[in-house]
Amino acid sequence: MAHATTHSAYQRLTERLNRFPQGAPPSDLLTKILMILFDEKEAELVSLLPIRPFTAKRAARIWKLPESKARKILDRLAEKALLVDFNVNGDIHYALPPPMAGFFEFSLMRVRHDLDQKLLGELFYEYLNVEEDFIRELFANGETNLGRAFVHEPALPEDTGLHVLDYERASEVIKSSPLRGISMCYCRHKMTHVDRACDAPMNICMTFNTTAESLTRHGHAREVEVSEAMELLAKAYENNLVQFGENVRQKVNFICNCCGCCCEAMTAARRFAVMHPVHTTNFLPVVEENTCNGCGKCVNLCPVEAMILVSANDPNRPKKKLARVDESRCLGCGVCIRACTKTESITLASRPKRVITPLDGTHRAIMMAIERGKLQNLIIDNQVMWHHRALAAVLGAILRLPPVHKAMATEQVKSRYMEALVVRFSD
Repeated sequence: MAHATTHSAYQRLTERLNRFPQGAPPSDLLTKILMILFDEKEAELVSLLPIRPFTAKRAARIWKLPESKARKILDRLAEKALLVDFNVNGDIHYALPPPMAGFFEFSLMRVRHDLDQKLLGELFYEYLNVEEDFIRELFANGETNLGRAFVHEPALPEDTGLHVLDYERASEVIKSSPLRGISMCYCRHKMTHVDRACDAPMNICMTFNTTAESLTRHGHAREVEVSEAMELLAKAYENNLVQFGENVRQKVNFICNCCGCCCEAMTAARRFAVMHPVHTTNFLPVVEENTCNGCGKCVNLCPVEAMILVSANDPNRPKKKLARVDESRCLGCGVCIRACTKTESITLASRPKRVITPLDGTHRAIMMAIERGKLQNLIIDNQVMWHHRALAAVLGAILRLPPVHKAMATEQVKSRYMEALVVRFSD
């Protein structure tokens, strides 16, 4: 009976996690992961928490505990990086992050002795790379996704006519953020535990704003100045890493420096290319066929296999090859340009249609929720009461409209009108 009770607590926690726009498909592997990260009592309590940020006072009311005791529990969860805590006008607010980008990563962003990180790394690898349901749910379900690629800034020529906005540059995120944290790369750390890690820099994962505030406070990240963060960005460029960050224009919370072999975002971009799991930049590489020598260096560097070699169709040189861009797979990161130093045959050009980037995390969550039929979970924020659950079910039925009607709703959410509402009610 105790075994069944324990599993029911983790089942309720899984149900709570799946109220996020990006879910965590139930499986025995997920239960094993959650049992490492949360004890049974924590799982039960966290399963009752609302989606939107909350105070200790609200948690105490939900848990029916004294506020002082609730705060101690919340602080312990934040210390373990299972919750994010941050200051709002002098009061500490808490939020349960999604599994990714969230507490899955946080658990491996430093060496810890309170967790079996080797077992955790092995379980993460199997859950994300073998079972596939979670990674498909995270990256390939809906038009609006968690993350986007940033342009490889050294690939931008000084005299470019390209219209590059500040939010498209990782350097501007670093310079404009009030706080910057540096941690161990979760992806490569995970891969060390299954003997698959590459030799790319490890301590190079970047967090900003409220996420950095919480992670640095509890020692899961190291606070750095702009100058050091810029040095690490330059190191990422030198190692041909792709900057994959939060898919928002304002208040970016993370930028990962990704390799093609270890990082889930790049792996998803290869496996689910036709579903566009990673939002691209607004640029595409263009190959000058008259000067390309077909060396293949750009093909080797591309982390998503968007650069290929094809026949040059030269009757005088039948073995000659040329590089070609598969635009349906290309992230537009520009890393390939770094490889083409001998002939300088690759340049960046603007995409025919600009890629839509949500204003902030709230705007993105609404867009993702509509596309995934989960808007009711954001509107009815805490579903402890039966009438809340009933109303959420009604809203869910409305949102399970034919694709054409859902698409119309999504387009409205992408509008400037919705952005204005988000700004108004976020202030």
